[in-house]
Amino acid sequence: MHNHQHDIKLSKQRFTLVTLLNLAITLAEIIGGLLSGSLALLSDAFHNFGDSFAIILSYSAQLIAGQKRSPSQTYGYKRAEILAALLNSLFLVVMSVFLSFAALKRLGHPETIDGPVMLTVAIIGLLANLISALLLASSSKHNLNIKATYLHILSDALSSLAVIGVGLVLTFIPADWLDPLLTILVSGYIIWEAWPIIKKTLIILMEAAPDLDYAAIKADILQIPNVTSIHHIHAWMIDEHDIIFSAHINLSNCQLSQAEVIYSQIERLLQTKYHISHTTIQAEYQRGLNEDLFDSKNPY
Repeated sequence: MHNHQHDIKLSKQRFTLVTLLNLAITLAEIIGGLLSGSLALLSDAFHNFGDSFAIILSYSAQLIAGQKRSPSQTYGYKRAEILAALLNSLFLVVMSVFLSFAALKRLGHPETIDGPVMLTVAIIGLLANLISALLLASSSKHNLNIKATYLHILSDALSSLAVIGVGLVLTFIPADWLDPLLTILVSGYIIWEAWPIIKKTLIILMEAAPDLDYAAIKADILQIPNVTSIHHIHAWMIDEHDIIFSAHINLSNCQLSQAEVIYSQIERLLQTKYHISHTTIQAEYQRGLNEDLFDSKNPY
């Protein structure tokens, strides 16, 4: 099971440094884009500005998610990070679509690009983006929220690398159509990378069932002494790590003290084998004995 104690959170120092780096890149690329006439450089500036927004949103969500559970939020505030990941990814997609349309218009009417200016600013942007990516890399492995922010930074590093290549070409060859073409290609890549995060966050927010082997869970629980049946189960995710599971089980006519032992066995089984964080069991004797694993008649 994933151990949350090993999660590397985005520290205040890293947050501040990455935000300042991205704001500096944004300013440099806006000036460079206006001076050189490069749409790719301006699009990269918008991406970097979006990164600054994403980092602030990501860090704020992380602080909210760390708050303790309360009577009004009995499962805590972990969904704040899922919402932040969704918003960051959607922002990337909308921005990429907007820039792609602008690039398509530019393809029909290419403008002269100042290759050396474009090249210089892109190199500065690449170095700053690589530093930011390194600062976020370890934290992105176990956290959808930070992963979405890391994707922002990584996409900009790729964009800066591509702009460098185009800048080199334009320094020696007047191929101004390369600039809008690059914008379209990078925007397409960003959308491709953002979609899985959008899909996963929506699945979590819709409380869709996690990918569990329910037949195997049923078989394992039925192996526990005094358990005669299991039915009416529910499973959902609080975030990308925490799975919640509830079920009704039928027991033989045993004492309450024995039922508690069975509860503990089921909880241990589900936690160690299926990585389920929280389990709620309702014990019954004959009620629901012949019901299906999933109760289609009762929505809850």
